[in-house]
Amino acid sequence: MVPFAGWEMPVQYTSILAEHQAVRERAGIFDVSHMGEIDVKGENAEEFLDSVTCNLVRELKDGQIQYNAVLNETGGIVDDITIYRLSKQHFFVVSNASNYEAVTAHFLKYRKPGVDIENISNSIHQIAIQGPLAEEILSKQLNIALSDIDYFHFKDFTLNGTQMRISRTGYTGEDGFEIYSDVSSGVALWNNLLQTGKERGLIPCGLGARDLLRLEARYALYGHELNENWNPVESGIGWIVKEKQTAFPSYSKTLEQKKNGAPRMVIGFKLSESGVPREGYPVVDAGGNELGKVLSGGFSPIVGAGIGTAMLPAGIESFYIQIRDKKIPATGQKKAFVQGTAGKNRPK
Repeated sequence: MVPFAGWEMPVQYTSILAEHQAVRERAGIFDVSHMGEIDVKGENAEEFLDSVTCNLVRELKDGQIQYNAVLNETGGIVDDITIYRLSKQHFFVVSNASNYEAVTAHFLKYRKPGVDIENISNSIHQIAIQGPLAEEILSKQLNIALSDIDYFHFKDFTLNGTQMRISRTGYTGEDGFEIYSDVSSGVALWNNLLQTGKERGLIPCGLGARDLLRLEARYALYGHELNENWNPVESGIGWIVKEKQTAFPSYSKTLEQKKNGAPRMVIGFKLSESGVPREGYPVVDAGGNELGKVLSGGFSPIVGAGIGTAMLPAGIESFYIQIRDKKIPATGQKKAFVQGTAGKNRPK
């Protein structure tokens, strides 16, 4: 157990590699109740969210989810978020544990008439069940069909008097679901799922496995690839920056970088020789001059090599990771290191 954004979180229950393997081959369950949830309601809710985020909220349909980001006045990222549309007047925003108070404060700063904002994080329990067998196990436990929930969509259910919001989303690169409920119902569901899924190999998983899985999928993590000083284009999530009628803070600067390129970018890399890149290791050129530092790194048992991310000047093609007294050659990679089952044969 380790402190994490004001919470005590498990790094591992058994071993990081065993939990990683379970999610890739069968299913794993994560307690993600540390995440933040914010309700945004009112007649101007859609227009308001479009004015404080860089993706097009107005393109969302009821029951759909969107990956988005809240930007500050200089283009830095307050947080990356997911937005659930219940209706044009009601949205459910999910934020990172370390940032939901900052997101709430940012929303309140820019709030317009006809918009109500409520941080409901303390009343929401969240579970993620991830892996190729996630649908089978969750459907069996709840006794409901889940096959009609498409990738990045959700449905609300009332089960035995308990309200649950179930979305086909996750942070592992594998197919799976995130379930929102009240706290006591969430704890009961956690215990029941472990019993129901035991024969299918479902096990609880911690932060270690989650971090390796998201790195293989090339999902950005706040505090690593994302922060308040780098805009989405620099951070490698520039695809969510859209032209829009309602300008968000730093709109012109961010859009200009998307069109013309940023002077530096977060890139993925794979080591060409044995070694494990760790956060903070120097990234150097052939002469040993430092170009940047490793943002996230580890050894992928599926890739069979060390993988990671780094912020580097634009145009850099050849570089090395300094691991102790040795320079390990690395090659850049734009796509995910591992293609999981998330979104497979499903619309985004």
